[in-house]
Amino acid sequence: MVTVPPPLVAVAHGSRDPRSARVVAAAVTAMRMQRPDLDVRLAFLDLNAPSVDRVVDTVAAEGHSSAIVVPLLLGSAFHARVDLPGILAAARTRHPRLELVQADVLGGDRLLLDALRDRIADTGAAADDPETGVVLAAVGSSNADANRRVHRLTTVLGAGTRWPMSVCFATAARPSVEQAISSLRVQGARRVVIAPWFLAPGLLTDRLGAAALAADPGVVFADPIGAHPNLAAVALARYDTAVRAGSYRTRIPA
Repeated sequence: MVTVPPPLVAVAHGSRDPRSARVVAAAVTAMRMQRPDLDVRLAFLDLNAPSVDRVVDTVAAEGHSSAIVVPLLLGSAFHARVDLPGILAAARTRHPRLELVQADVLGGDRLLLDALRDRIADTGAAADDPETGVVLAAVGSSNADANRRVHRLTTVLGAGTRWPMSVCFATAARPSVEQAISSLRVQGARRVVIAPWFLAPGLLTDRLGAAALAADPGVVFADPIGAHPNLAAVALARYDTAVRAGSYRTRIPA
């Protein structure tokens, strides 16, 4: 038997928009480049292949005794708390000799907020310009606590800048992007940047962009976090934390 680090199964949401899968694949490639010692595999919860079931079945068929599943998700909502645990529970029934460990979501890690700040800077926004306002645009949730956590992210995102900031949500919550832009204009912002708290572009970011431009044709839309090196670093940190918690190694036939 050979003892190696357990495979890292990076699980993304999935999207009908092909840009999303390309960005996630690039992020996983960056993870492999940062940690060539690890076996990193990409899986999707929905709409894209390979599925989580297929990847886990392959890991089991290869004889691994454990694997760490890292959700490439910014929030701990339904997909992280219900959907993925249910998929992994069914996989454990199929493969009782394979220990599957779900790591924490990416969350509001400071490194991800630094990455988003880089995306804002790419639009030409200067950190010392008080006339540049930033809208942090997130998905939104029916859970009020989850939405409050998004509001708190602006403190970290705006640290060291003079940007007035506001928050908007794409679904299920207010304020809307129109309301967030209006709030910044009232605060004196002459230039408004929409900063999407999303890993990849897709239908929701396009919808946000269209709504923002309809409300105010002068707004600028920053890129999502995308395959920024910090995304790979945070996902790998979640993996390492899960491994340390259980001192996991995986055994495969020599």
